[in-house]
Amino acid sequence: MSRFSTGTTLTHASAKAALAAGLNEIGGGAAGVDCAPLTQFDSSALAVLLAWQRAAQARGTVLDIVNLPAGLASLAQAYGVDTLLSARHRPSLDTAPAPL
Repeated sequence: MSRFSTGTTLTHASAKAALAAGLNEIGGGAAGVDCAPLTQFDSSALAVLLAWQRAAQARGTVLDIVNLPAGLASLAQAYGVDTLLSARHRPSLDTAPAPL
């Protein structure tokens, strides 16, 4: 399976370029994205990931999102879109805060 990587930054300022680059990769047959390099992000990253997923689905495939940073997974949960992301390697339960 062909997979591409995000850059280190995916924020409002870089979202348009990142979206275009990812759509190009998906159009070329990529079926996965590795988010391991991602260290700086905001809610724009979620919008880009969801757009990439829709593009992959339009091509008849599921986008495999791997190594989603814990902070981005938490942001997705806060926005209520975590169930829309087909992500693996979400934060493990042992990294979650202890109950009060």
